[in-house]
Amino acid sequence: MRDFDFLVIGGGSGGLAAARRAAGHGARVLLVEAGKLGGTCVNVGCVPKKISWHAASFAEELLDAADYGFDIELRGFDFARLRKARDAYVERLRQIYAVNLERDRVERAGGFATLVDANTIDVNGERFRAPHILIATGGAPRVPELPGADLGITSDGFFELERVPERTLVVGAGYIAVELAGILQSLGSKVTIAERGSRLLKPFDPMLGTALREEMEKAGASVATEFVSKAARRTPEGIVLTARDGREFTADCLIWAIGRAPCTARLGLHALGVALGSDGHIPVDAFQTTNVPSIYAVGDVTGKQTLTPVAVAAGRRLADRLFGGDADARLDYENVPSVVFSHPPIGSVGLSEPQARERYGDLVRVYDTRFTSLYHSITTRKVGTRMKLVVVGEDERVVGIHSIGLGSDELLQGFAVALKMGAKKADFDRTVAIHPTAAEELVTMR
Repeated sequence: MRDFDFLVIGGGSGGLAAARRAAGHGARVLLVEAGKLGGTCVNVGCVPKKISWHAASFAEELLDAADYGFDIELRGFDFARLRKARDAYVERLRQIYAVNLERDRVERAGGFATLVDANTIDVNGERFRAPHILIATGGAPRVPELPGADLGITSDGFFELERVPERTLVVGAGYIAVELAGILQSLGSKVTIAERGSRLLKPFDPMLGTALREEMEKAGASVATEFVSKAARRTPEGIVLTARDGREFTADCLIWAIGRAPCTARLGLHALGVALGSDGHIPVDAFQTTNVPSIYAVGDVTGKQTLTPVAVAAGRRLADRLFGGDADARLDYENVPSVVFSHPPIGSVGLSEPQARERYGDLVRVYDTRFTSLYHSITTRKVGTRMKLVVVGEDERVVGIHSIGLGSDELLQGFAVALKMGAKKADFDRTVAIHPTAAEELVTMR
């Protein structure tokens, strides 16, 4: 038995952030990870996804190059070269994480951890004890239980593709689904999105999902709604997915993007009495504490705002509270900004219009705009931009900002600060616009 101050189960974004911050406060920390350092974000999520998104964006810009006067002969696209460079960068990041942990004097143990009691874990037969245990084990892609489901891949498998499929069928309509669909479509695949609901990006403001579908279909993708998968089978023509209503789609690559499940099954939580939600997520209070006072959880495993920066922030604040002397340290989950790296990209923060109307009723007012960015003023290919401000009350406090179009991913961060600070529409109006940009539209709406 070895004693520590803090045991962290999971070497992803939340676990790493909490472990390093706790060690910085002088705590003796052990980090346990069964897989690769960095978790989903670094290995099969944000980082390699964004690199792939950049490659897809290059493909789009090459289509526009002639309109800007460039005489370019495209000789091909080497997907294997992209994957090699992407994988090498991810490996460098993992090495950096390992060096940082060593520098911060965080000890590491490889393997799966099982909770023995409220202060003890077992890793490969060796036991470790601490007054505080953090669960930051993240999540994994869901695969449906239906015949032939194993013919498909998940977002993890997307990063193992050796070539761009000629035809891709993506099942799902969340941010992972539309991101992967957009990348493959821009790189030359014929993409179909099959969604069991009625629209893309259901948790977001409806304007965003509607606009994204318009742009994706304009670029050549197909979207099928109310599609409830029944079975998949392999034929000489490809993988065929059948819906309950009889519709069928054939593709060379089938991607399941139907959500993610928390990785809690192997931790021994039931035996210890740690409460779990019906979907396997770990409920926590405002301070990330489970129903067992010495056990905490952060990140995707909690099901709260499943974003990398959220896990990082929650982990750091937990460490500040436990070891840094800040008894009130906790993450405010209100007004967390998010970006969807679709094609075109989306930025969103605050309440959607329906959420605002449900909360504030007739006090809600909406300002919106639709235009074509200057970049596309001379291009044959046209991609629209749409923006929406949701405001409340006579003073028109801004409670929601939603944008889709070129630059929406980068412009949102600063506006998210303004919303978080309680900015009013009048504050936006008083701000001098930066011209010519897309962002200026948010301070010139009438």
